[in-house]
Amino acid sequence: MSGDETGVEIVDAELAGKAAPLAERLAADGAAGKLAAQDATLWGPDAESEASIRLSWTTLHKSSRPLIGEIEALRAELRSEGVDRVVLAGMGGSSLAPEVITATAGVPLTVLDTTDPGQVADALAGDLERTVIVVSSKSGGTVETDSHRRIFAKAFADAGIDAARRIVVVTDPGSPFSELAEKEGYRKTFLADPHVGGRYSALTAFGLVPAGLAGADVARLLDQAASVADKLAEDIAENPAVQLAAAWGAAHAAGAEKVVLASTESGSSNNLPGFPDWAEQLIAESTGKLGTGLLPVAVEGPEAPGFADHGSDATAVAVGAPQGAAQISVTGSLGAQFLLWEFATALAGRLLEINPFDQPDVEAAKKAARALLDDPEKLKGGEAPATVDGAVEVFGSEGVSTDGKLADVLRAFFGSVDEGGYIAVQAYLDRLDDASTSLLRGEIAKRTGKQTTFGWGPRFLHSTGQYHKGGHQNGSFLQITGAVEADLEVPDRPYTLGQLQHAQALGDGQVLADHGRPVLRLHLTDRAAGLAELVRAVQEAVQ
Repeated sequence: MSGDETGVEIVDAELAGKAAPLAERLAADGAAGKLAAQDATLWGPDAESEASIRLSWTTLHKSSRPLIGEIEALRAELRSEGVDRVVLAGMGGSSLAPEVITATAGVPLTVLDTTDPGQVADALAGDLERTVIVVSSKSGGTVETDSHRRIFAKAFADAGIDAARRIVVVTDPGSPFSELAEKEGYRKTFLADPHVGGRYSALTAFGLVPAGLAGADVARLLDQAASVADKLAEDIAENPAVQLAAAWGAAHAAGAEKVVLASTESGSSNNLPGFPDWAEQLIAESTGKLGTGLLPVAVEGPEAPGFADHGSDATAVAVGAPQGAAQISVTGSLGAQFLLWEFATALAGRLLEINPFDQPDVEAAKKAARALLDDPEKLKGGEAPATVDGAVEVFGSEGVSTDGKLADVLRAFFGSVDEGGYIAVQAYLDRLDDASTSLLRGEIAKRTGKQTTFGWGPRFLHSTGQYHKGGHQNGSFLQITGAVEADLEVPDRPYTLGQLQHAQALGDGQVLADHGRPVLRLHLTDRAAGLAELVRAVQEAVQ
């Protein structure tokens, strides 16, 4: 199957057999057709009010067309002024979709979905004379994105550059951010469809504007989605979205509540780099609630631990042609896959009997972080570490053993993971300079045999963070924080980026602990040395 064809193949015969009745049921219910027609009753009366204002994504391949000319005109203007470096400040769907779009297209985009001072400083160190920043937020109140806007506005001004001419806004109509943009005279404001939630927004202005300004062919992306739209609306069991939703539903019913995602087209023209990270947010936030849901586990490839050796608690899904242990294969171009996975996730919500459009547990971590920022002394003082081993300080929630050396602590932590549970590695570090931290995911998964996720904080708070609190309560959480060498002030705010990052880690850890989940926080007083010690300790803990 070529990259312009879209399909789902359930490779595992046993899973195909279990999925077939669910696919027939969805077809008989007319679920796909109703979804395409934006029928808000599909998920029951409790979800109807939310669903009624969250379904415009089903027709974005048509309704987003007028954006193309606006994006192209602004890009041409900027280029004529020598501005060809695009920085994106956005969280969740506002960053994940543009990142995969530009990576697939092979065009550069600097993505800021972090509060790490070092990573933001690196973005500031780029050529500001050639830089435009796209600030994406539905309301403008997203603390990370607002901080980035303030920092870049000051940097432009300090460099003698008219900041307003270098700031482009993507927001919802009538939002406080749209009012601020008008007041400040920002270069241009793109208004997105307000009836689309962030994780379904890949084909709205949130996905298209930064990607298009960076040079991606976003018109082709809409063409790809349009090419599969009619197929996804068909009320037949062979509908690929129905097939995928039914497979997930059948697997979940059999105890496989985890979905392991691996790109299998690396090196080919059909490769979609970063797609599992985008799908991770879509699935986790949409389904992880009411103590149920599908936990997406994005891995490095089909040979990676967790995919190649997955157990009965997980379903291996190939993004691309089936390879190795894949049980399901999903193929197609990027625009087509965006729409296919969105349809499948919404239909899976019907099978799981949850509302796929709310995120009831996301706000708790934000509130906890804000409370810490409002109490600077508590944030600065913090708690004394239970153990210090070299460049690693150890902190544990109630019931988490912190006795002995780092390897002893990790051995006890890994050994206490629930049967059928998972380990979530959460790194509040620099995604670029500390990139090797991500190798811990595979190392831990291989050595423990447990499904292991990896997230950069606070990025994952806008992704899997909902599932951690609202989904199956069998996760164990390994937080990694690090000393800040050079902090960044946030203009007109009483905190620095480093303080915000620290508050986000502590706040989320507090909420997870309040849910009765084990949280082990390892603070690297020297990032490079501490990470090396941590890797050795993991290897020693489970041999």
